[in-house]
Amino acid sequence: QVQVVESGGGLVQAGGSLRLSCVASGSIASIKRMAWYRQAPGKPRELVARITFDGSTNYADSVKGRFTISRDNAQNTVVLQLDSLKPEDTAVYYCNAEVSSPPIGSLYYDYWGQGTRVTVSS
Repeated sequence: QVQVVESGGGLVQAGGSLRLSCVASGSIASIKRMAWYRQAPGKPRELVARITFDGSTNYADSVKGRFTISRDNAQNTVVLQLDSLKPEDTAVYYCNAEVSSPPIGSLYYDYWGQGTRVTVSS
């Protein structure tokens, strides 16, 4: 079993900052990629940012220059720093991890957290 748990959401004024954290735990041999998605009311879930094991990153155009994703491979954690927040960033943010469980060489599967809510007031 693999668990993915997010933390750090909350209410912030436009222009403010938040820091979201996510930790994966359980039966983990390796994590290929970790990512943050978000889902606003009435909209589909969308990719915000992702980071591979070697540190390569991708960002949605809407958050480039404002959000920063980082990862601690030893701790199986990923952090999303949200700066210059806008009301349109309001959403539930989900952490996703692509995980292989023991033994080494097993297939990778996607695991999701329960989400953490970010609300940005204007």
